[in-house]
Amino acid sequence: MAITHAAPGQLVDVQPLGDQLSESRNVALFKTDELEVIRLVMPTGKAMPSHAVNGHIMIHCLEGAINLTAGGQTRPMKAGQLVWLEGGVSHALEAVQDSSLLLTIVLRK
Repeated sequence: MAITHAAPGQLVDVQPLGDQLSESRNVALFKTDELEVIRLVMPTGKAMPSHAVNGHIMIHCLEGAINLTAGGQTRPMKAGQLVWLEGGVSHALEAVQDSSLLLTIVLRK
């Protein structure tokens, strides 16, 4: 089954999931040749191991709290905060609380 992405001009709701967070899954909101936007859902304790992508990324914590490790530093992030990382920077995430994040990736050829 193909993933349905948002069409150009279509409004996408990225408000906190609240009570629905525990039943929610990761969703690719849209993808073009240059850009991909994903809502990540991370229950408490879930970790994304260290990895890097070619393009710049932006991580926006929509709700909950996570620890972001990048550039040899671990920093807490809470709802309402965002960070961008240059392409090729290794980073890891760990959910301190049930969390949802908006992840934007600039895709490089």
